[in-house]
Amino acid sequence: MPTATMLKSSTYRRMPWKNGGGETVEIAVRPDAAALSEFDWRISMATVATDGAFSIFPGIDRTLSILDGQGMSLAIDGAASAALTRESAPLPFAADVPVTAVLADGPITDLNVMTRRSVLRHHIERSHVDGQSIAGVDAQIWLLFCHDGAVVLNWDGEKAELSYGDTLLLEGAAGKVVTIDGKATCYLIAIHAL
Repeated sequence: MPTATMLKSSTYRRMPWKNGGGETVEIAVRPDAAALSEFDWRISMATVATDGAFSIFPGIDRTLSILDGQGMSLAIDGAASAALTRESAPLPFAADVPVTAVLADGPITDLNVMTRRSVLRHHIERSHVDGQSIAGVDAQIWLLFCHDGAVVLNWDGEKAELSYGDTLLLEGAAGKVVTIDGKATCYLIAIHAL
């Protein structure tokens, strides 16, 4: 039976980065309240205010999107730096290799999706909603994060209203269709079991 959970931005858990270099805002994690070394999947936001190294998460894949700010360049596992901005596609990379960030011009806020490589994989799509659009739920774990603006979601006779920073989590709803009404930038996150 599909379950829907409304995650309001006012209820997100704030906690220090694994490396102590800043603060992260945890949107959702499984298992619930899992420690940073024990989660299967985790969605969070963080403000990056200084250049520096990312935390290492053994066995984890991550995807990063810039929500606010002028962006940053990431040097991943010794490769040439990749520029990441609000206009860039979400950037997937391994979370257990050395990554160093250099800010373009001041602090940024990012959206971070992480999954345990041995059991899960994930995909993220940024969608600019202006009016009505349709999204197909293509995974057993599916989230829609409303970054700015506001949207109303309808599926299977159910309804959810999201405003800035809110998230809808659907579990066990693969194959369902969600109608999205409103004006906002949204991130659609699909988490698949291997």
